[in-house]
Amino acid sequence: MTIYRNRTLGFAACAVACSLWGCGFFFGKIALTELNVGAMILYRFLFATLALVPLLLHRPRVHRADWGLLLLTSFLGIPLQFLIQFTGLARTTVSHASLMVGTLPVLLGVGAALFAHERMDRTGWFALTLSTLGATLIALGAGARHASSPAGPTIAGDLLVVFSMLIALAWTLLTKRLLARNSPLAVTAYGVAAGTAMLLVLVPLIYRQPFGPQAFGPHFFTQISLKVWLALGASGLLCTASTTLLWSWGLTLVPASQAGVLCNLEPLVGSLLGVFLLGESLGPSARTGGVMILVASIIITTLSRTSRREPLPLT
Repeated sequence: MTIYRNRTLGFAACAVACSLWGCGFFFGKIALTELNVGAMILYRFLFATLALVPLLLHRPRVHRADWGLLLLTSFLGIPLQFLIQFTGLARTTVSHASLMVGTLPVLLGVGAALFAHERMDRTGWFALTLSTLGATLIALGAGARHASSPAGPTIAGDLLVVFSMLIALAWTLLTKRLLARNSPLAVTAYGVAAGTAMLLVLVPLIYRQPFGPQAFGPHFFTQISLKVWLALGASGLLCTASTTLLWSWGLTLVPASQAGVLCNLEPLVGSLLGVFLLGESLGPSARTGGVMILVASIIITTLSRTSRREPLPLT
């Protein structure tokens, strides 16, 4: 039985990654005021790839037998997941999207137990449930604030976000297998670069204006405001390159089932940004949900223990 060590560092890395992912919704909302979904995601990952160029030049080693799995995880985790998720977010409310994203920790806990041979104790499952209930309260509190909005949620939008969470589950578990014998630097650098290359092919095929208004025209860069460019840069550097590296490294130190609990920091951070930067109000249920998420995070990082029955198969 393999026991995970250096848990504190692993949980810290995953917590920072999830918190920065929460900022991605805020920056994405800014970018979507001037760009379509495809252009926003493409520029986000171009900035991320630019940040990872030093790692690509250093050429961190990936085992030859793992390149097929790396390309598969790149496709799942970048073009497929992000295009579907942000298309869903464009068709539903922030509150409903947050509720759907809050299903990821539960999916990770169940998926890790079924496919990754991880054993999480009762304390871990309690923290997982508590955290998910907290995310639900945050979403329901946000829903009450948007009740008077003419742009309401749609079933199609909600289902697209849920489907993107299933893809995120597969990406996380397959990434775990890659990390069994490859460094997080290699998995992150080549994974993001490969996914960005896929976006360069897929986005022009799906969107009529894949690079934004008047692409490659003489006034292209001024057509997009500085605020949007800054949001895209932050999305790529902070919410993509940094998060993917931290998350991949964290998964080498803690089980995916426990790391998944920290994913509920994402809707929490998004709600706080709405309050302090967008002037939104945070109701009693949202405040209660935030406390529940923080308590669950403390429990999972200090009291719960998860082990793995056997190494993950590589073939």
